[in-house]
Amino acid sequence: MAKLRSVKGMNDILPADMGRWHRVEAAFRHRAERYGYAEVRTPLLEPTELFVRGIGEVTDIVEKEMYTFEDKGGKTLTLRPEGTASCVRAWLQHSVGGQEPVTKWYYVGPMYRRERPAKGRYRQFHQVGCEIYGDPGPYVDAELIDMVVGFLRELGVLDVEVLVNSLGSGDTRERYREALVAHLEPHRATLSEDSQRRLEANPLRVLDSKAPEDQEAAATAPTLLDFLSDEDRAHFDGVQDTLTALGTPFQVAPRLVRGLDYYTRTLFEVIGRGGDLGAQSTICGGGRYDGMIGDLGGPATPAIGFAMGVERVLLSMPDEAAAAPLDVFVVAEAGVRAPATALARELREAGLRVEADLRGRSLKSQFRRADKSGAPVALVLGEREVDGGGVQLKELGKGTQTSVPRDALVASVREALG
Repeated sequence: MAKLRSVKGMNDILPADMGRWHRVEAAFRHRAERYGYAEVRTPLLEPTELFVRGIGEVTDIVEKEMYTFEDKGGKTLTLRPEGTASCVRAWLQHSVGGQEPVTKWYYVGPMYRRERPAKGRYRQFHQVGCEIYGDPGPYVDAELIDMVVGFLRELGVLDVEVLVNSLGSGDTRERYREALVAHLEPHRATLSEDSQRRLEANPLRVLDSKAPEDQEAAATAPTLLDFLSDEDRAHFDGVQDTLTALGTPFQVAPRLVRGLDYYTRTLFEVIGRGGDLGAQSTICGGGRYDGMIGDLGGPATPAIGFAMGVERVLLSMPDEAAAAPLDVFVVAEAGVRAPATALARELREAGLRVEADLRGRSLKSQFRRADKSGAPVALVLGEREVDGGGVQLKELGKGTQTSVPRDALVASVREALG
């Protein structure tokens, strides 16, 4: 019989790794809530139409990467490949816009794309992200970017580069599209197959192509910044001025477009330069999508957000010692396992992380397991301790052992833990 394994590109996260994951998620939640965001959780499955309309038909995600299937009721469903479209759907479905002038949400969870697995890029991957509805910026755009940089700094990710651009809006996009097509048309025969097809439907995607032949043609293309309207330029100037006032370093990247159709005006990426990221150096990407809510049937509403890959963040973080998963290990003689169970519960109720070996193994075997557990404190309970109303407290790192009265146990353990 073939050995059962996880689906390619979908990885187990074992307990030894969870400490770093918890640190990232907890730090993100704490920072987002300090900025006034509230958590939203959306289903993993959504109607396929949501992503086709929200993300755009001529995108790699919709064309190649979505996990889409027909359920038993004949409905076409898709595992969510990103969080923004789902959040917009929830915001519209529950009429949140009529309840508050500005909505600030954050999310944490898995996403699914069937692309070639690589370091930091998987078929089931995890993202944290934020979305804002109802604020046209530009100040909130800059604040969002600054929040991302502050979060990464908190995790020790200091060597990052912030790239910003403006895609304009309305007539700006159309005028630029015409100029870009005019530039690329003479290069059509040398473009990749995908870019030749997209030249008609979505020429901006050619700028985002990683194919060398496409990059060569795009290198001399006009930039969107040359076509911005006065209003779009004032907005982009406001973003840059606010980032400067916040002291957040950034670079203007005129050819930054990213791979999703819904972006308008402000666009940004955060690139990691350290850690173990390798070629997959983008940690975070986001921007404005002022047209999506209207495209999905809602009222015209300004919106901006970002998504950050948790796996990418973990690769970019400095190495650190994993936190001990336990505070206390309870070592008990076979005849006092019931009292040992009660002792462990008492400590857990006091907020301590406790493990007890209740299999009746030898004390020597239990001490070996206590040493391997990483717990700084072992509590030793035998018949003599039960009869005398005390417990032996051993500090494993120091090798010291003292007798502690049961009614002073929690305080003594906390003191030993520092």
